[in-house]
Amino acid sequence: MDMPAPDQGVIARKARIVARLRAVLPADAVIDAPEGLRVYECDALTAYRCPPLAAVLPRTTEEVSAVLRVCWEHGVPVVPRGSGTSLAGGAMPTADSVILGVARMNAVIETDYANRFIRVQAGRTNLSVSGAVEAEGFFYAPDPSSQLACAIAGNIAMNSGGAHCLKYGVTTNNLLGVTLVQMDGTVVTLGGPWGEPSGPDLLGVVCGSEGQLGVVTEAWLRILPKPEGARPVMAGFASNEVAGACVADIIKAGILPVAIEFMDRMLIRVCEDFAHAGYPDCEALLIIEVEGSRAEIDEQLALIKVIAARHNPVAFVEAEDEAQAKRIWLGRKSAFSAIGRISDYMCLDGTIPVSSLPYVLRRIGELSEEHGLAVGNVFHAGDGNMHPLILYDANKPGDLEICERMGADILKLCVEVGGCLTGEHGVGIEKRDLMAVQFAPADMEAQMRVKDVFDPKWLLNPAKVFPLATSLTRRAG
Repeated sequence: MDMPAPDQGVIARKARIVARLRAVLPADAVIDAPEGLRVYECDALTAYRCPPLAAVLPRTTEEVSAVLRVCWEHGVPVVPRGSGTSLAGGAMPTADSVILGVARMNAVIETDYANRFIRVQAGRTNLSVSGAVEAEGFFYAPDPSSQLACAIAGNIAMNSGGAHCLKYGVTTNNLLGVTLVQMDGTVVTLGGPWGEPSGPDLLGVVCGSEGQLGVVTEAWLRILPKPEGARPVMAGFASNEVAGACVADIIKAGILPVAIEFMDRMLIRVCEDFAHAGYPDCEALLIIEVEGSRAEIDEQLALIKVIAARHNPVAFVEAEDEAQAKRIWLGRKSAFSAIGRISDYMCLDGTIPVSSLPYVLRRIGELSEEHGLAVGNVFHAGDGNMHPLILYDANKPGDLEICERMGADILKLCVEVGGCLTGEHGVGIEKRDLMAVQFAPADMEAQMRVKDVFDPKWLLNPAKVFPLATSLTRRAG
């Protein structure tokens, strides 16, 4: 994976730049020793690594502003970082860049139950947002599999979703406003909890912009009353294609479960070994959850059972109690770490029309045979957000390159059937060179002109999203 050559002039001025950063931050907030920087040399896309020039850990919006102003004045690239859980290389640094981590910015600033919002610093973890309001019967809906660790800042940068996004939407559907610090240190507020703002939807532009337009330091998030009840069921099928067809039929019938998750045999096995959830022995498994009153749950599940019966399920099991329901979801949300117990892997993220699931699953199986690498499928089936896991041996020469080629073929397939390159992981560096598969040159030019407005020097995460040749003249100044 190519990265631009670092600016040797910036590297030569490291001591002066670090001294300026230490002048505007507390002593413990600046890291420049080689051993300390190894922590920041990659994110969850661990195949590629590069220590940054320095890393800073501010605690306030004012400190973030001061850091960015220093880097602006010295022409230093800045890579914003939440919790480092990005699977697309979104927080991958270059040797001349400063990592700006928001992990210490984790406070709850304001909670308003009457108006159903919470205001938090952007380094707060996803799951802890719900933890802050659950005693009052509320929750925050987006729930990425990494929600125990991932930060709200990263969720906003990648427009993250999760298992329950089928009903509740992804981050952009639950984000009310942000405090954003621009590269020159200017602090602006976009949106807020007081209703629809007038003028252009700049909040919608920032959400999903992968840290290229500014650093989000605070966020207003929508919180929702917890449902009266919820119940997951497990439907097992004889093939991936049949399970995909069942998903398409559920959606076509107008039923809206809170979640429909898919796992194939490989993932069923490793997740069962990890969570002991009682997953059935089958080729493909759907975890379908509905919520509401007991009567509403019973009615929805009865309809789903009728649809599933048309596809000859080998199992249809309702969670017996809350403990089993938690184990079912523990297995699903632990899929990425569970597969890591048996192999190195690369986790992809592409989105397709639900009606294309059977075809795409069949083609992924064919691509697995063509490239000679096993692939496990686990994804948010209800909205077509796929996460194929390609298994490879990181110690075997050439395996990573084969994995990359297979991943590119899968993502091209997603675009071919009318989908897109990413659903929630972002483009980062992983899909950067595939942007031309989905976007014409004029499309990318329009996107880059937006970045020109927010970040005219192209110092914020400059090597991400756009192919390096496409962004070269802008990055070169």
